[in-house]
Formats: sequence, structure tokens, C-alpha cells
Amino acid sequence: MNLATNLVTLSDVEAAAARIEGLAVRTPLLAFGDNLWLKPENLQPIGAFKIRGAANAVSSMSPSAVVTHSSGNHGRALAFAASRLGIPVTVVMPSTSPKVKIDAIRVLGATIEIVEPADRLTAALRVASETGATLIPPFDHPAVIAGQGTIGLEIVVEMPSVEVVYVPIGGGGLISGVGAAVKALSPSTRVIGVEPLLAAETAESLRAGRLITWPTERTYQTVADGVRTAPSELTFAHIQKFVDDIVTVTEEEILAAMRTLALEARLVAEPSGALSVAAALREGGRGVAIISGGNVDPSLLQSCLA
Repeated sequence: MNLATNLVTLSDVEAAAARIEGLAVRTPLLAFGDNLWLKPENLQPIGAFKIRGAANAVSSMSPSAVVTHSSGNHGRALAFAASRLGIPVTVVMPSTSPKVKIDAIRVLGATIEIVEPADRLTAALRVASETGATLIPPFDHPAVIAGQGTIGLEIVVEMPSVEVVYVPIGGGGLISGVGAAVKALSPSTRVIGVEPLLAAETAESLRAGRLITWPTERTYQTVADGVRTAPSELTFAHIQKFVDDIVTVTEEEILAAMRTLALEARLVAEPSGALSVAAALREGGRGVAIISGGNVDPSLLQSCLA
């Protein structure tokens, strides 16, 4: 596959926007201080941006059954979208997944299989082979990327003068889609990825000009459970094309951003969702920070607010 010719386009994102209407919410831009706006994807029906990519993939592919691997948010999004269409779904989850995310997926009627973190993709491929279910990965698929790109589309349509968009990075599906949409509509807008310092493999990869993957025992040290996964070749190709820079934040900055959002913006963000705000508060600029999700473990939130 020539990844350079397989990048998601603005027309792909616009088509996704039409497909996901009614399943995903068009979230607002909320002013937060003088030069920062928040894009609260934690207000989606499943509490995270992942509903966009999952809904677009299911709607465009029309599978009879689906399977995925996920630390939580993508699995929940796929279970939500599939349940609305009467499609059976299996979600393979790492043993480190927060209980709040496992329980939320089970409530939607999905079959859940718990495995060791390094085995999640292998297990999902096995289920697909054994059952004939269609694998819809959490980020490594053009339809998923295009769905996530609808966030970038909404941002630029509502704020054409936006100077910078801060985007959390895990597997790279979110920033791939957002970058494709933003750069097509507003080439001068800077797209900045944000990673935890403890899971900064994409930042290292971008500097090296090649994809570098860290071992799970290293990336799983961060509290931001939603971004412990490395990009794929496909998402890294998007990142190289559309992303201006990647910055890292510490665990202390992540938790402080969660606290700030809860107390000052009255928004609950999980650690992964607070990454962009942690960076935006430090880096500055007239920009938008995407809060990617709000499915936080209650005990962690309580400790942040104590």
C-alpha cells in the first residue's frame, strides 16, 4: 500500500460528517480565558470523541458483526454505534483498563475479552478469524480517521481564525483526521500533538523521521490510559503530512489540567482528555484544545480534587 496516496481527504471527512449525524454530537467551542477555547468531546453520548470514527466505520461498512481492541473509549463507541444498528460486537480489552470503562462497555451488550496489553491486537484478529466479524481498529483505518476528522471540520467552520489546535496523541487516529481537515481548510493553522512524557514515542518518531515503538511496560507507566498505544504506519503518514509539532507534558501537568478543568471549566476530563489543555495552558497562542474524553476512574478524579 502506498500510504502517501491513502491519506484521508477533506471530502472523506465531509462524507463522514453526514453519516454520523444523529449518532455523534456536534460539540461547541467553549471560551476558557482570553485566548483558549475548549472542544469538549467528553460531552459525546459515550463520553469521548471515539464515537465519531466508530459511527462512520460501522455506517460505511455495514458489517454483520464487529470486533475491536480497545483500552475503553473506542470499544464503548463501537458498542454504542453497533447496538443502534443491531450488530453484535466483541471488544478485546487490556487487563489494565479502568473498571469504569469495562463496565460501560458491558452495559451496552458487548462481549468482552480481557487480555494482557501486548496481546490485544492478536486476540482481536483471532476473534475476527473465528467468528467472521469485521475488525474495526481504534485508529488504523481510513473510515475511523475520517470520522475523527469531523472535529477539525467543526473547529475551523466555527472559528476560521484559529491559530493553533492542540490534539492528544495515542494511536494517532484523532490527530490524523483533525490534521487532514484543518490543513485543508486553514493551511496556516498549526496542528500540535500532545503526548505524556512517559509515552512520547510519536514525538521521538517525528524527530527521527521513522516510526518508533516503545514497549508496553514503558508506555503503560502513564496515568493517561487512552494514549498508551503507538501510531500505525497509516496514522504516522498522516502525522508527518499534517502535524506541525508534538509537545510532551508531565504526569503532574496532566493531573493539574484535570483539576483545572473540573474546578474552573466545570468539565470532567480523563487524563488523556486533559493532555491538550495541559499543553495549551503552558504553550499559549490563540487556539483550541480538544478534550478527547471524560471517562475517568472516580477514585482518580477524587484524588485530583482533594
